[in-house]
Amino acid sequence: MAEIVQQRIENRIPEWEQLERVGLFTKKEIKSMLKRATALEYKLHRLIISKVDFIAYIQYEINVLELIKKRRSRIGYTFKKEEIEFSIISRINNIFKRATTKWKNDLQLWLSHVAFCKKWNTKGQLSKVFSSMLAIHPEKPAVWIMAAKSEMEDRNSPESARQLFLRALRFHPESQKVYQEYFRMELLHAEKLRKEQKELEKAEIDVGEYEFPLEIMSGKLAEVVYRDATTKIQGADFILSLLNIAAIFDFTKELQATIIQDLQGKYADHEVTWDFMARRELDAAVGEELQSAKGRASDIARREERCCQVYEEGLNMLNTEAMWTCYVSFCLERFKRKTNVHELKEKSNHLIKYIYFKIVHVFLSLHESRPFSKAFFTRMIQIEKEQETPKMTNLRDFYERALSEFGSTDDDLWLEYIREELGPRGQPENCGRIHWRAMKILEGESVERFITQYTLLQTGHI
Repeated sequence: MAEIVQQRIENRIPEWEQLERVGLFTKKEIKSMLKRATALEYKLHRLIISKVDFIAYIQYEINVLELIKKRRSRIGYTFKKEEIEFSIISRINNIFKRATTKWKNDLQLWLSHVAFCKKWNTKGQLSKVFSSMLAIHPEKPAVWIMAAKSEMEDRNSPESARQLFLRALRFHPESQKVYQEYFRMELLHAEKLRKEQKELEKAEIDVGEYEFPLEIMSGKLAEVVYRDATTKIQGADFILSLLNIAAIFDFTKELQATIIQDLQGKYADHEVTWDFMARRELDAAVGEELQSAKGRASDIARREERCCQVYEEGLNMLNTEAMWTCYVSFCLERFKRKTNVHELKEKSNHLIKYIYFKIVHVFLSLHESRPFSKAFFTRMIQIEKEQETPKMTNLRDFYERALSEFGSTDDDLWLEYIREELGPRGQPENCGRIHWRAMKILEGESVERFITQYTLLQTGHI
C-alpha cells in the first residue's frame, strides 16, 4: 500500500513544481499540499475504504482547481494548463471512476461526476461517464434522457442523441417522458438547422455544401416519433403533452393540425379534449381593428362566449364531474382575471357580471348532477365573497347546499357558516339555530371537534 501511495505522490511532483515555478503557489503551500494529498491517498488504500474519503479527496482536488483558476485570473497567467489543470482533472476523473466502480448503485455519485465533467468541459469524458452509468442503471429513464440531452447540447451530436433515445425506448417502450423528450429533441434539431440555413442564406453563402435534410427541417422526423409514441401510448393527456411541445416551435403548424385532428378523432369522449378545444377559442388573434380597449373587450367577450358554447357541447356528450370541473375551472379563471383588467374599464363590469352569472349557472347545473365534491361549494362561496357587494342570501344558499351533502362529517363547514353569520353581512341571531342543527347532524368524532372549536370561537380564541 505504501508503495502505491508513494508512486502516486511522485507522479504529482512535476505538477507541483510547475505550480511553484509559475508563481501560482509558494513553496510553503506546495509542502502543505503534498502533506494533505499523501494523507488523502492513504485513506483511499486502506483495507476498509469509505465513500466519505473518496468524496473528501475529490472535493479537495476541486478546491485546488478553483484556487488555481482564481490565481491565474489575478496574475494574468494563462499558460501550462496541460501540465497543471489537465493533470488534476484527469486525476479527479480517475477518483470518481474508482468510487463509482465500488459504489455502483449510488446514483448521486454518478451525477456528481457528470456535473464535474460539465463544469470543467471534459466532453469526451462525459460521454464515457454516461455510457458507464447506463450500463449500471438502464432501468432509469431519466438517466437515458440526461445522456441524450448531453449529446445534443454539450457535444452537438444529434445523431448520438437519437441513438440513445432509440436505445432508451427498447428498455422503456411505454415511457411518456422518454417519448416527450425524444420528440422535443427532433424539433430542436430541426429548429437549429432552419436557423443555420437562414443565417447562411442571409450571409449569401452557398448552402449546397451543407447538409440540411428536408425531412428533419420540416418536422417529418418528429412526426415519425409522434406516430410511434401514440401507437405505443394511449391517452388524450399524452397527445396534448406532445401538442404543447410542438406549439413551442413556429414551423410546426401542419404537425399541430395533425395532432389536433388525432385528438378529436380518437378522444372525443375525453374531458381533456373538450377542455383543450374550448380554451383554444381564446387564442384567436386580435385584428388591427380591435386595438382599442373597447374593441379588445368586445372581442374577448365574444371568444369567452364561444368557449362556453364549446364546453356546453362537451357536456351534451359527457355529463360527468370531470367535464363540469373543467367548465367551472375555466369560468373561475376568467372571472378572477376580469377583476384586474384595468385597461378594459369600459367593458369590465359587463364582463365580470357575465362570467359571474355563467359560473352560477354552471354551479347550479352541477349541483343538480350531484357530483358530491366539496370543492365546488367552497369555490362558489369564495366567488360570492369576491363580489363588489356579496349577497348573504347567496352565501347561505351555498352553505346549505354544501351541508346537505357533507353536514354529517364536515365540522369545519358548520364553523365557517357560523363565522359568516357573525360577520358584517350576517345575522348573529342565526348562530344558535346553526349550532343546534350541527349538534344534531354531525356524527362521531366530528361532534367533539365541533364542540371544541365552537367553544374557542365563542371565547375569542380563534
